[in-house]
Amino acid sequence: MQFTVKDILAMEVTLALGCTEPVAVALAAAAAATLLPARQMDAIEVWVDPNIYKNAMAVTIPGTDGLHGADTAAALGAYGGDPTRGLEVLESINEETIAEAGRLLAGNRVQLHLREETGLYVRVLLRDGDKSAEALILDLHNNIVSLRRNGEEVTDSPLLSGGSGGREGRRSMAELEAWLREQSLEDLLSLVADLDAEDLDFLEVGVNHNLALAAYGLKHGSGLGIGKAIDRLIKQKLLTRDMTTSARLLTSAAADARMGGAKLPAMSSAGSGNHGLTAVLPIWAIKDFIDHDRDTLLRAIGLSHIITAYVKAHTGRLSAVCGCSVAAGAGATAGITYLVGGDIHHMEGAIKNILEDLAGVICDGAKAGCAIKLNTAAGAAVQAALFSLHGVEVKESDGIIGHSTRQTVQNMGALSHTGMAQADQTILKIIRDKQLRKSGKN
Repeated sequence: MQFTVKDILAMEVTLALGCTEPVAVALAAAAAATLLPARQMDAIEVWVDPNIYKNAMAVTIPGTDGLHGADTAAALGAYGGDPTRGLEVLESINEETIAEAGRLLAGNRVQLHLREETGLYVRVLLRDGDKSAEALILDLHNNIVSLRRNGEEVTDSPLLSGGSGGREGRRSMAELEAWLREQSLEDLLSLVADLDAEDLDFLEVGVNHNLALAAYGLKHGSGLGIGKAIDRLIKQKLLTRDMTTSARLLTSAAADARMGGAKLPAMSSAGSGNHGLTAVLPIWAIKDFIDHDRDTLLRAIGLSHIITAYVKAHTGRLSAVCGCSVAAGAGATAGITYLVGGDIHHMEGAIKNILEDLAGVICDGAKAGCAIKLNTAAGAAVQAALFSLHGVEVKESDGIIGHSTRQTVQNMGALSHTGMAQADQTILKIIRDKQLRKSGKN
């Protein structure tokens, strides 16, 4: 099956309010709640895979003044989420929603269960007396594949992904990822020429959303405050505002805002808002240092989204590897290379450089500290591109680097799926032990 650049943008690039893991839980709960018109709940049960659990644990849920956790996300979604908005499901929550969710949580009536199997999985069961409602999300953060009312399958809900109980939606993404894995860098680069005026306008909308997050982070110093700290260091002349520092400042400031709970959506990439920030903002940040025109700049960002999706098709949606570093970082460095006039060989070298540099960066859950990793990925993306333009390219004799981009990314996928499996379990154990100590259960 052949896919177009419009397919990639439609399936991989979308607005998301808040970290997509707790948002997926909220979406499932909100979808189930549509089957209980009164939205009255006695209890909620939530089942999630290890990576949803890991990424929902500590990240702030937007608009809640610091609340976090998959259980909290479920309660918020059930009481006030709007599932028709997809990954912006929490846009509709308000103080009343937060109060209702808080009462349910305080009564220990939200139970969170960790599913041992890997692979994106969210199941939410709502109970109201003898009535029940259930939603299941699989594979993708917004892929609602099943709805049940009182144990009976509901097949006519518009919330179900792709019709047929969601099976069509899953198959299409699986087909896209299978197709992407077969492409060469030359094939992917050729897609950039197919971006039309409508696509460029869409990409610009995404830029503006991500810039709004960066502006918020710089103004408020939210989250960890990395972006604002870099800005102060520049003003103190302890850092210089060059291409690399500008990329780091803009990207980390946006991550500060997003991880700190700002109620502003990000234009996500390959299922992650932070991927979207990393794929877009380093490219935008360097534009003031070079000659460029609008279309070339937006095509560079389009290429970044394409490469991000390509790497994620190999590494998986969620894993022990930091996708902002290896997937969106690869996308950003390819886009930067394109923008500054590099050819396909420079792009291949840049991608090899950044994967050699950042392949070992782990994902230890979504939280304020992600801003440090996005800071690193943004700077490394600029550096990898500039190195390649000057003939510095990691050779295929080195470590996981292959003779081509495709082979290198395949090796990265093997590292993610097989090599880091035990690391993911260890990270999860550390996070769960911390949570148990905090709750006084250990």
